[in-house]
Amino acid sequence: MKCPFCLNESSKVIDKRDSGTSIRRRRECLNCKKRFTTYEHIETANLMIIKKDGTRELFNRDKIIIGLQKACEKRKVSAIEISNAVDKIETRLRQLDSIEIPSRKVGLLIMQILKKLDKVAYIRFASVYKDFKDVEEFKEELHKLLKK
Repeated sequence: MKCPFCLNESSKVIDKRDSGTSIRRRRECLNCKKRFTTYEHIETANLMIIKKDGTRELFNRDKIIIGLQKACEKRKVSAIEISNAVDKIETRLRQLDSIEIPSRKVGLLIMQILKKLDKVAYIRFASVYKDFKDVEEFKEELHKLLKK
């Protein structure tokens, strides 16, 4: 594993955590002493996401990470919590009976996990995902959230 800072190939593992579908390793470069994180993911069959228009695309963890990061921007949600949320989402998707999954299921699963993680992030994501047409739709979603 090359250090992203000095490109030295020698590092040591300081901490290792298993999170179901991946292993997170905290490393320290033996040359420059800077620390960085690596992830090891289990290679499995590719999931295909069926979009609203019927097109198919490969499941992309990075798209979910970016969406969660945007929803959680300026919130007290750590990168590790986001990574764990993505792991949960991917695990649940892989537990389904099919490798072809409608994007609607992915979006609903993301909202379900965000609702538990951070309610403001949930509303941010829902406002984009559900494409609220007006303030009333937004208000209804807030009302449902506050009721629970």
